[in-house]
This record gives sequence, structure tokens and C-alpha cells, in this order.
Amino acid sequence: MTRHLLRDDDLTSAEQAEILELAAVLKKDRWKLKPLAGPQTVAVIFDKSSTRTRVSFAVGIADLGGSPLIISTANSQLGGKETPSDTARVLERQVAAIVWRTYAQAGLEEMARGTTVPVVNALSDDFHPCQLLADLLTITEHKGALKGLTLTFYGDGTSNMGHSYVLACVTAGMHVRVASPLAYAPRADVVADAEAIAATTGGSVTLYTDPDEAAAGADVIVTDTWVSMGKEEEKAARLRDLGPYKVTPHTMSLAASDAIFIHCLPADRGYEVDAEVIDGPQSVVWDEAENRLHAQKALLVWLLRQQ
Repeated sequence: MTRHLLRDDDLTSAEQAEILELAAVLKKDRWKLKPLAGPQTVAVIFDKSSTRTRVSFAVGIADLGGSPLIISTANSQLGGKETPSDTARVLERQVAAIVWRTYAQAGLEEMARGTTVPVVNALSDDFHPCQLLADLLTITEHKGALKGLTLTFYGDGTSNMGHSYVLACVTAGMHVRVASPLAYAPRADVVADAEAIAATTGGSVTLYTDPDEAAAGADVIVTDTWVSMGKEEEKAARLRDLGPYKVTPHTMSLAASDAIFIHCLPADRGYEVDAEVIDGPQSVVWDEAENRLHAQKALLVWLLRQQ
């Protein structure tokens, strides 16, 4: 059966660990594996603008011996005339895998049902599993084993990043705290899925409205932009509602003395995070950005091995 990565809990705890271990190997020896030699082509489709996703997948596919085919839906039939499943059936006869950065999670699910090659969610409105693999790799590098660590996410828990942190971190056996207003808490079904996983891994999910309480003793502090793509018209309300959840030097002082700060970027300094934090000594955001390359290469290698 073809394996896909559409949301973080598509991977078991053991599979997630296997991919992270492979990512560490590929970071040390970048050209060690060439499963796409030929070169085979990987379709990388963009509905949304991108820097890190575009660069890391294009470079990573080339590193693996393949050829990245960058497609904009604005200039393809997928932009309106053709269904995701029909597009998938066309692509599968010519490419080794499909990577899609899009809006609706339902489109990714339809594409995956309609193809025999792996489909990777490079970001949707609901989840961002590729970013979480990079984040977990980064945390592992700086903190050692993931199991038992406490990570606190600040801001919009209903966002794709909020949902992915909840699912991916409990899969790794971590304790996840989400600090947000009640109206911005993660979706109940995602929390329920995470709690079911946590029962098997020893992790946990806790929702907070008090930002200081959520920071106490945390090993990792993380936030994301408050105004995601497609939410621009809500900017004023979001800045008002989420203002108390900005990550500041005070926030970091409440966390563990050796806590690290991560942010998937791009960042709005002075909004969700103070410049003193993201540009300070506890920030590992540049390692995190680089690790998109290594984590995604490992993911592609792993998915291709399942074929």
C-alpha cells in the first residue's frame, strides 16, 4: 500500500523516530543516498507562496539524484479545471512522488486516494507535518532524546502549526502545552486524536489560557505568525486577541534555564515574538530552517522505500 504524509499522525512513533534518525544521517553525509537517480522527477505543487518549502524540496530532490518539477496551480489545470484525483492519475505515470503546498486538507486527501505514488503535505490550512519533522530534528540536536520534554506553543492553536505540534510532539512522547485564548484553542478532534496517541507514548496535551503558567519550566518555547496566509483580513482582531501571548524575554525567563526557542518563519518581530528572543542566544531558528532540507530528504527516502 502506498504511504503518504498528509498529517503528522500518519506516522507511528517508531516511524517518526526512524525518519528523524535517517535525517541526522543525511545531514552528516548529504549525498549518501540517491533513490531518485535517473534522474526521477518529483512534482512540487504550490498554491501558496513559499521560501523555505520551495528551496528545501528543490535542493533536497536534487541531492537525492532527482529532478524537481515546480508547478504553480495558477498555471496548471489543477487551478480549477481538473480535480486533484485526476491530476494525480496523470502525474503518477511520470513522477516518483507528489508534494503539494495548498489550502484545503480535503484536496490532499483526494489526491492521495487517487494515486499510487507518495503524496506529501508541504502545508495545508490544517497541518504542516514537514515543518514538524524539521523542528523535532532541531530539538533532538539541542536537547537530546525527545521523550519527556515539555514544549509550549504560543498563539493560534487552531492554526496548522498548532495542530501539528499537538500531534507530532505527543507521537514523540513529549508533553505539549498550548497557550492561547479559548477561541484560539486547537480543534477538539485534533486534541482527542493527540490524547489517544499520548496514551500509548507517555506524552500529554494541556491547554492553557495563562501564558506565564504555560511557560513554567518548559524545555522548548515556540510560536508562529499570528496572521497566516488567507487570514489577512483578520489581522487587527488577531493582534488584539493574541497580544498577551507574545513570546518575550519574560516568557523565556519562566522556562527552563536551558530552554530553546523555535519559530518556523517567516517571523513578525514585535508581534508574536520580541527581537531579543528570536535573535538571542536561546534561538535556534536558523538550524530549524536548514533542517527542513534534511528532514524532507529523509521523509522522501522513507516513503519511497515503502513502495
